[in-house]
Amino acid sequence: MGEIGKAATLPCSFSHPHKSHDSGLTVIWRIKHPYNGTVVFKCMSESSGDPCKTTINHMNKFRLIGNLRNNNISISIENLTWEDSNRYYCRVELSSDRHDKYETKSGTWLHLSAHPRIVNISVAFDSARGYHAVCTAEGEPVPSLLWINPRNDQEDLFLPSPILKHQRTSELHHLRYDGKYTCAATNSHGKVEGSVYFFKFTAGGSSGMGYIIICAALGAKLLLLFLMVGVVSYYSRADDTKSITDPSRNTQESTYENYTQRSP
Repeated sequence: MGEIGKAATLPCSFSHPHKSHDSGLTVIWRIKHPYNGTVVFKCMSESSGDPCKTTINHMNKFRLIGNLRNNNISISIENLTWEDSNRYYCRVELSSDRHDKYETKSGTWLHLSAHPRIVNISVAFDSARGYHAVCTAEGEPVPSLLWINPRNDQEDLFLPSPILKHQRTSELHHLRYDGKYTCAATNSHGKVEGSVYFFKFTAGGSSGMGYIIICAALGAKLLLLFLMVGVVSYYSRADDTKSITDPSRNTQESTYENYTQRSP
């Protein structure tokens, strides 16, 4: 047994026909099938007293925790994910002789569990389902799903076919109320909730009056802006006209001109 995100131990111990065995050995762990399955961990030791040097370690998740002196080649798997749920086969090779290699035929099945988790929650629209809410949750055991509408009433839901064994999706069709819709996912490990907000805008009633008020306010602001621009433009033209008709303002002194007039 293992839990998503944590570590699990896969036990394996062996016996052999030799009275004693001090020479090197090879430890192999594979998945899916015995003898020809994919190797996920492999290490080699020159003698029973030497550490086993790792040569294959898929995703760097595996670690030998067994004691070779006690014929124990158990391993641990760190940071478990759904992909780690598989059947594992341990193998030990005491020498190059094919008759001195041993592997389990039944293997060890790693079963994973997980707290419920909301993967996705959203609102969409189509002609068949209208405005509808969709909630996808995962966990092991697969969580049950429940919708709660903005009035705190439980709603009937539609459950499509699951895509993954540890996931479940529910759909709430033809949303009737504005507000918060909550999706609750529950299994034997706990409960988790996710929420989505839905508001359907209409053209009539108070919503229409609010729209008119907003447009009126924007129109008043634009009118005020145009008036301010007109006033500024009027005074700017008045200043320009005054500068043209005022002779005192047209006479400009130039330091350069005065200097030339004083020079012979």
